[in-house]
Amino acid sequence: MTAPAANHDLPLGRHVDYPREYDASLLFPIPRALGRGHIGIDGDALPFVGVDRWHAYELSWLDAQGKPRVATATFEVPAHSPHLVESKSLKLYLNSFNATRFESDEAVRARIADDLARAAGASVAVAFGLPPLDERDAGESIDGLPVAIDSYGPPDAALLAADADAVVAETLSSALLKSNCPVTGQPDWARIVIAYRGPRLDRAALLRYLVSFRDHAEFHEQCVERIFTDLLARTRPQSLSVEARYTRRGGLDINPWRGTPDAARPDAGRDARQ
Repeated sequence: MTAPAANHDLPLGRHVDYPREYDASLLFPIPRALGRGHIGIDGDALPFVGVDRWHAYELSWLDAQGKPRVATATFEVPAHSPHLVESKSLKLYLNSFNATRFESDEAVRARIADDLARAAGASVAVAFGLPPLDERDAGESIDGLPVAIDSYGPPDAALLAADADAVVAETLSSALLKSNCPVTGQPDWARIVIAYRGPRLDRAALLRYLVSFRDHAEFHEQCVERIFTDLLARTRPQSLSVEARYTRRGGLDINPWRGTPDAARPDAGRDARQ
């Protein structure tokens, strides 16, 4: 029988130095151009509109008398911003509020909005509170299709197919999207909703394509942009909307949406897994 590892060898329980005071420099912006260059998007001529909606579940600060305040919050970063914000850095940044006094709740909200705008390079909407759990019909799930799958990465756009002789308007969903964080290697799980008008998608092919992200390392926002651009190029829809609702990690979940200019932006909401 193998002897148990010494405590200092275990990956669990290791001390992490969280910030003791407010520090905006903890935010780590990443140029969106880096990921977009890999999928053929160059410059400012984006083939989509969109937003990254973040839900923050762990937010606290001290009021003017030193009494803790707690809140949840929603951040909306526009897709046209030159930078995305790395999620671990956002978590550390929010933790830097824990022991810092502020005169009012509004002062906290305004400070976060200003700091995120500086990091992202564009105005960021910040509001306290979360959207409600979404119990509406989110389209038809393709997860029950009896398909054989043996490709788990890299994502393969060649798997996509559509019937040009059958033009439809429909919404499809899958809870089987998984990718990996390129920074930590940790798994990222999401439900994706694809609403489109155009040649009918081959659903089995679409499911195989989505599962081909399973071993792929890419940020949430970049995965959604890759799916959008692959669908746009391979299936030629007249209208397209792609939204992913990623499960929470580190007190944050990210919900990127990309659409053609005529596509309706999905209403804000949260999934049961969030």
